[in-house]
Amino acid sequence: MRFRPYHPDQAYLLPPRVGDVLGPDHLCFFVRRVVERLDLSALERSYGEEGQPGYHPALLLSVWLYGYALGMTSSRRLEQRIREDLAFRYLAGGEQPDYWTLNDFRRRHAKALNDLFTQVLELARGAGLARLGHVAIDSTRLKANASPHRVESLRKLRSARAKLRRQIRRWQQACNADDPNEAAGLKLAPQECARLEQQLAEIPRRLKELKKSGLKRRSRTDPESRFLHQRGKFVLGYTATLASSEDHLIVEQRLGQNPTDYETLLPVLQGVVQRCGERPQQPSADSGFFTLPNLHALEAQGIDVYMPDSVLAQELNIGRPVKGAAPVRDPAHRRMRRKLRDPLGRTIYQRRKATIEPILGVLKEQRALRSFRLRGLVKAGIELTLACTAYNLTRMWRMAPRCTA
Repeated sequence: MRFRPYHPDQAYLLPPRVGDVLGPDHLCFFVRRVVERLDLSALERSYGEEGQPGYHPALLLSVWLYGYALGMTSSRRLEQRIREDLAFRYLAGGEQPDYWTLNDFRRRHAKALNDLFTQVLELARGAGLARLGHVAIDSTRLKANASPHRVESLRKLRSARAKLRRQIRRWQQACNADDPNEAAGLKLAPQECARLEQQLAEIPRRLKELKKSGLKRRSRTDPESRFLHQRGKFVLGYTATLASSEDHLIVEQRLGQNPTDYETLLPVLQGVVQRCGERPQQPSADSGFFTLPNLHALEAQGIDVYMPDSVLAQELNIGRPVKGAAPVRDPAHRRMRRKLRDPLGRTIYQRRKATIEPILGVLKEQRALRSFRLRGLVKAGIELTLACTAYNLTRMWRMAPRCTA
């Protein structure tokens, strides 16, 4: 015979073992071993004793981590893959949670999932990974789940208020008119005037909230998102700031609304200390994080930072001094320039791009993190935490697959 037998409708007398099909070193088994070692008591305490038994948090956490490792961020898509994919079926233990249950688990546990990110990082450090000799810091803009066209500003709200007043006045005149032809083109439904008056009553509250926020314009679908500048355009979303170790593990992640990067430098470094229990020896960041207060604060802490100002960054890129640059008078600023002009300091700083930027590229291109699915700063932060935790798991799996054996 030229071909092997092919009978797709043949029934199995015994179900095959998952390990025989996928192989013992498959990522799903590594995720399962890691989740078994995590402390899930915070997740378990959030469930009550009453009602029907729910799905175990280890099940939901495992399928979400494996899903984010594959770039799957949709709960509906995840529900489908749990029914069809062998690795997901193994992690789900034969159960089939629906998309609502999966999404509710992701939305409810912001603090617990952030703590689990720290636990995974501790496992990596226990295996000799996530070394803090050189820590690279960078940020990127991620789109919110909101349309940039559905925004409100002071001008738009005032224009909408005037328009609603005209519509209500026309509607009332049409209702009181004796001639029915005066109501031509108007839908004289009984509830129409009440709906228009309700919309008009909401305008003062929205105006007050917009003035209080200090923003010129704000999204209606995700009010916590911000218009952030990135590469010559504005993106409606959030700012994600990551810190990476020498071996390309994420040691800190934060999501914020800040339009500039320098505000997050000190909090990110403090977060690295809190999660890893030690101070990074040589952190590096690009010119967007440079300010004299940041430089003075890091020098006071004894941290050997590598962070150029905008003029020096341009000089490092073009390979020659910038003409017409203003002189530097601050002593700490002069020391930073001398350090980065030295060949050794320049070599250390150039490692930043090769350390942190590939991580951002993987998260955005391979892991579908160019935009969020959930709305609001806290919920979008949950998505970033899951994506970073899953990234660390895949990195640990490739570098030390038996570190949790």
